[in-house]
Amino acid sequence: MAERTNLLDFTLPRLTEWLAQQGEKPFRAKQVFRWIHQRGVADFAQMTDLAKSLREKLEATAEVRLPSILSEHRSADGTVKWLFDVGVGNGIETVFIPEDDRGTLCVSSQVGCALDCKFCSTGRQGFNRDLAVGEIVGQLWVANRRLAEMADAGLPYRLSKGEDADGVPLDVEERDERRPVTNVVMMGMGEPLNNFVPVTDAMEVMLDDFAYGLSRRRVTLSTSGVVPQIRKLKERLPVALAVSLHAPNDAIRSRIMPVNDAYPIATLLAACRDYLEVAPRDFITFEYVMLKGVNDAPDHARELARTLKAAKVPAKFNLIPFNPFPDSGFEKTERERVHLFQKILIDAGYVATIRKTRGDDIDAACGQLAGQVVNRMKKKTVQVHRQARPH
Repeated sequence: MAERTNLLDFTLPRLTEWLAQQGEKPFRAKQVFRWIHQRGVADFAQMTDLAKSLREKLEATAEVRLPSILSEHRSADGTVKWLFDVGVGNGIETVFIPEDDRGTLCVSSQVGCALDCKFCSTGRQGFNRDLAVGEIVGQLWVANRRLAEMADAGLPYRLSKGEDADGVPLDVEERDERRPVTNVVMMGMGEPLNNFVPVTDAMEVMLDDFAYGLSRRRVTLSTSGVVPQIRKLKERLPVALAVSLHAPNDAIRSRIMPVNDAYPIATLLAACRDYLEVAPRDFITFEYVMLKGVNDAPDHARELARTLKAAKVPAKFNLIPFNPFPDSGFEKTERERVHLFQKILIDAGYVATIRKTRGDDIDAACGQLAGQVVNRMKKKTVQVHRQARPH
């Protein structure tokens, strides 16, 4: 028996095209899309406004194939971490972080990561494969379903009924849709820009008004700095951009992030400056993991501010306390030193926040996602997309 088509792999235009091949009119695609994504329904028999013949056709040829949960852990602070089965001994991790005014889902884009950043436990496991569109969107679908179930069980994972994440009143038929995830960050396992087409297609679904209806300001892609793909993202689907910088100069950054050898800081910042021409925010968020004795000195903060000013890139800094993992070779910077680093950046005219560590009791904090990865790399190498020099 032929494998059924996974409708989670489709953007709305692709679903429209696929249904047209089945002899169906374009409006049917919007109906199916809303059932799957807005209402969280995976059973075609429950899609009651579809013609019976279409429901039978979908049952015979298609499915909503969701990633299955291998484990689920809830932190004392409300953070939830799932390990999803993606086959052949591989698992990916997804984290939900609840706040008073939002619920953020940290989504994985690859099984493992090829970039080998020295301070990240995901990179330690190597790389197996890219995730498909449905495996990326499926993390959001399952998270919304599980969080609604937790809310039914009396746990505080629910948006207020009657309005969406932006405070806009919902239509009557939508008011029972409890989707606690209001923000998505492509910041889980993997380098999103090295899985460009599935990631951008998945984000297109997240943004679609017939699906999750998130704004571009509420979907953030975090990259280690794969410059040609940043330029492609600018043309394809500019969302909020976060860049893992983690160093004030090339010498330190190349030591802890091998990708810097291919795309040094000046090249990266030039791409960021160009990206802002179409970005939904008027600044780039730069992530900066504080590593004791490596990148956390006051002089490093001053050099960082000078570098960004020279590059003329409006920036916000997110200072991240290092989350230790076995044999990392790095230590956590003292809190007082982090605050001094922050003050120097603020005095230089930048917004600088210190990320509150969430979920560290369940290994769900930044840099701790490890999942289960069957490493297909003979050795750890940096996966980059080299760009020909202009003539």
